[in-house]
Amino acid sequence: MTVLLVEDDRAIADAIIDGLDDHGIAVRHVVLGSEAIAKVKDPEITIVILDLGLPDMDGTDVCREIRRFSDVPIIVASARETEMDRVDVLELGADDYLVKPFGIKELIARMNAVLRRASGSPGTITHIEVGSLVIDSRTHEVRLGAESIQLTPKEFELLEYLAREPDTVFRRSDILRDVWHTTWYGTTKTLDAHVASIRKKLGDAGWIESVRGVGFTVRRVR
Repeated sequence: MTVLLVEDDRAIADAIIDGLDDHGIAVRHVVLGSEAIAKVKDPEITIVILDLGLPDMDGTDVCREIRRFSDVPIIVASARETEMDRVDVLELGADDYLVKPFGIKELIARMNAVLRRASGSPGTITHIEVGSLVIDSRTHEVRLGAESIQLTPKEFELLEYLAREPDTVFRRSDILRDVWHTTWYGTTKTLDAHVASIRKKLGDAGWIESVRGVGFTVRRVR
């Protein structure tokens, strides 16, 4: 595993580098967002730990730019702790969000969880068919009939999660826990935004049905 650490605070960066090094994890450290965008193209980079307050550009813009060309897992590590801060970066395609300060053990646990989700755990279902909708977890491909549907990493994860059990209603709190790995109980704007985007890309809102006061379910649309 090789981590790309994007952090401009030298003390915080040194603590993370030392802590990961103690666990045998290689780290490449950059200070600028522009450096991160260039470095992340290196195939050796396994995961990105991204601060938001960078000297040359905001971390949200870094996340947005990386998602234009790469599905590399991104964990945002920031002192910003409002719900909207989390919503913004998760909607841009970040895989997880850690609020500073945090411990190295928690960081490593989050990294391992994100990487497991990205690669697929042994024994998990890798091919899902719901009517004419086909989801391949190994290649991260979604097809609707003969058409290829382009989803962001988080949209793919959400659709895959719902489609594993068609016609089962998943509670909003469970979706946030299992897909976004968070336990906040405020507004679920980011979930609604992702569902709306998936519906639009599938061309039929009926694929994902809202159950008022409960959550969402994938229906077998013909």
